[in-house]
Amino acid sequence: MQDACDSLAVPDAGRSQLCPLQAALAAPRSVEGYDDFCRIALSLCRFIGAAYATGASDCWEAAYRFADEAPGVADSPLLVARAAALVRVLRSRRPCELCFMPPSCRRLSKDEAELMRLLAVARRKQPGELESVVCQFVGNENEIATTRAVNALAFC
Repeated sequence: MQDACDSLAVPDAGRSQLCPLQAALAAPRSVEGYDDFCRIALSLCRFIGAAYATGASDCWEAAYRFADEAPGVADSPLLVARAAALVRVLRSRRPCELCFMPPSCRRLSKDEAELMRLLAVARRKQPGELESVVCQFVGNENEIATTRAVNALAFC
């Protein structure tokens, strides 16, 4: 019996392909490679995610303090509000809870990697690309609200 995570032969191509688990583990998920804005937005989403998970108001205060101290942020309350709006939209549009790592962590959860991808695509301003990525993350029926929230944060 073949191990489920061994390389599987692809009949048409005649070459090996990693199973989905190996592919997911092999894909680097780190904040490296993203611009400063995306990293700031991720940290804010993490603080807000922690606030929702714990109910602690200290997490909200930490988000505002972090935004106030972040370089290049002109309107920190607006940035926190837009990050919160995106987290709120994603929480209500997905069938499962979002998984956030602690704010100082350099690694990304799968959900965070998708969130960073959404922000990066939005910031590139390629017509139609964001909508496609949003649909993959939240589905067609939730595309409009999610796209608006991503764009609002990406261009804050």
